[in-house]
Parts: sequence; C-alpha cells; structure tokens
Amino acid sequence: MENQEFEAIKKAKKQKDAGNFQGALDTLEKYLLIDPYNIKIRMFASQIAFSMKKDSYGLLQLYAIIDFDPDNIDARKCLVTVLKKNKRYNKETEELYKYLIEHCPNDADILNNYAIFCKMQLIDFKRAAEMYEKAISLKPNNADYHLNYAILLIKDLKNFVKGREHLEKAVKLNPANILAKDALTRLIKKKFDGNNLKKGLFSCFKK
Repeated sequence: MENQEFEAIKKAKKQKDAGNFQGALDTLEKYLLIDPYNIKIRMFASQIAFSMKKDSYGLLQLYAIIDFDPDNIDARKCLVTVLKKNKRYNKETEELYKYLIEHCPNDADILNNYAIFCKMQLIDFKRAAEMYEKAISLKPNNADYHLNYAILLIKDLKNFVKGREHLEKAVKLNPANILAKDALTRLIKKKFDGNNLKKGLFSCFKK
C-alpha cells in the first residue's frame, strides 16, 4: 500500500507541475478508492483543489481528515485559513482558533492570525490587542507583528503613543519596510510635537 501511495503522489505531483490539476485530482481520487482513510493523500488533494478555486471540494477533504483524525493540527490550520475569509463561517472559525491556541500555545503565527481575524471579522479590538501582545511575547523580533499591532493601536484603539512605540520597533527590526517607515513618519507629523502628543489628543485615548 505504501508503494501505491508513493506512486500516486509522485504521479499527481508530476501532473500538477505540468499544469494538469484535474488530472492530479483524478489520480488522488482513484487512490482514495482503495485507501479512503489516507490523510496524506486527502491533504494533497485539498491543496490542489484550493489552487483550482474548488473550495467546496477542498473543504470536503479537510473535514474528512478531521473526522478520521480529530487531533490533526495541519488540517485545522488549513481549514481556518480558508474559513476566516468569509464572515458566514465566523463562529466555526473562532472555535477552530480557540482549539489551535489551546493545543499550540507557543505558535505565534496562530496568535497573530487570530488577532487579525478578531480585528477584521469580529471587530473585537480588545481581544485582537491581547492576541498581538501574546504573539509578540513569543516572537519579540518579528517586525510584522509589531506593525500589525501598531495599526490596530493607531487606527482602532487611538493609542498613538503605544502605536508609535510598536511602529518604531517594526522599523528598527526591518529598516527596509517602507510601509512601516511611511506610517511612522505620517503619525509623528500628524499627532506628535517632538516626543509628545500634540495638545487636544488625550481625549482620543481609549483605556
């Protein structure tokens, strides 16, 4: 069976690389007829399906994997990546994130992505801030985390002082990031007089 699995994956990869995505799916589906519980094959099939914009088929494969193996973290990560784009799946997406955070508490990327989801889909800025803080505590030298958090602080929480701190950290960690540099320049010009906030801005703070 292992040899057949190897040959099926090898053939599907060759078809995929040649641009024959449907042929690759057909190859994997044919193998699943004899080995329907094969996680590796189903995961590969889901990846190909999503690249073809066949989201329903890709989701079907991921749900099947979780049915067979409820603790499969990779399938849950893939699933949440797809579902988080659609507000219709907000409840399910949130449950997936909670599961992933519980089982992968030291995965900073999951925390960062959950923060983005909380901000964009749930409009829960407080929880988003909490998740960014946790992600940054795990990976303090990740410039993207600091930039993402700074945007939340400045645009949504109106905490310009703390937002500036994280923008400065993002620029320090990644001087080539033009977006962070421009955002910092605009923020200082608009909201600060040297190192101090311009008068009349304290009322904008949110606790």
